[in-house]
Amino acid sequence: MMDYKELIEASFEAQKNSYAPYSKFNVGASVLTKQGKIYAGANIENASYPAGICAERVAMSKAISEGEKEFVAICISCSGDTYPYPCGVCRQFMSEFSKDLDVIVAKSKDEFKIFKLTELLPHSFDGDCL
Repeated sequence: MMDYKELIEASFEAQKNSYAPYSKFNVGASVLTKQGKIYAGANIENASYPAGICAERVAMSKAISEGEKEFVAICISCSGDTYPYPCGVCRQFMSEFSKDLDVIVAKSKDEFKIFKLTELLPHSFDGDCL
């Protein structure tokens, strides 16, 4: 198993930038590219709930907008005392770029679980479906 300590730390650090005035549920995410770079993001809520964006898509969008499209792992952490599994939209978004992605859900910096994205989204919709 790869040592994801730095990636996990980055996700907890990203929570500090969360904008969650409605749910009070701060989420941080950090993504590791094949080039070894880490990009982080936080959830951003909106009074019009569908206009908000999850931390996972913020982190990946930052990387993608900088030219990165190959990912090794993503870590998700939250302010609650739980393992923060990605929502369905985020799972589908991630699968566009890496079905083999390691998804780390971190309850704390020392308590985390690692899954392959295909475990969390076994039958994703992709280009072959079009």
